[in-house]
Amino acid sequence: QVQLVESGGGLVQAGGSLRLVCTPSEVTLSDYTVAWFRQAPGKEREFVAAISWGNSRTNYADSLKGRFTISRDNAKNTVSLQLSYTKSEDTAVYYCAARQWGSIWNRASAYDSWGQGTQVTVSS
Repeated sequence: QVQLVESGGGLVQAGGSLRLVCTPSEVTLSDYTVAWFRQAPGKEREFVAAISWGNSRTNYADSLKGRFTISRDNAKNTVSLQLSYTKSEDTAVYYCAARQWGSIWNRASAYDSWGQGTQVTVSS
């Protein structure tokens, strides 16, 4: 397992943008498949996006395609999630998850390392 720290959360107006960053400690993140999940109050944790190790293939929740973009910066050893055209329903705690050499799954059980989460609040 690896320690992950999310940053970049905060308050954004509906229609605005926000960039979340996942930073690991003491590992090379390019060896990990990394995913973002989110959990809104009273709701189950849901898959947002994932990026594979190696060829950086991406996978998105169908409902979020076109608004969210996941990417990795190997030079900075980070994975980012760009939120665009935000809506009030995007309000949630966003979690970064990872698994070394993992497949690009959309289920939480496929990942064995998790961050503490970062709050994103979209005001309407």
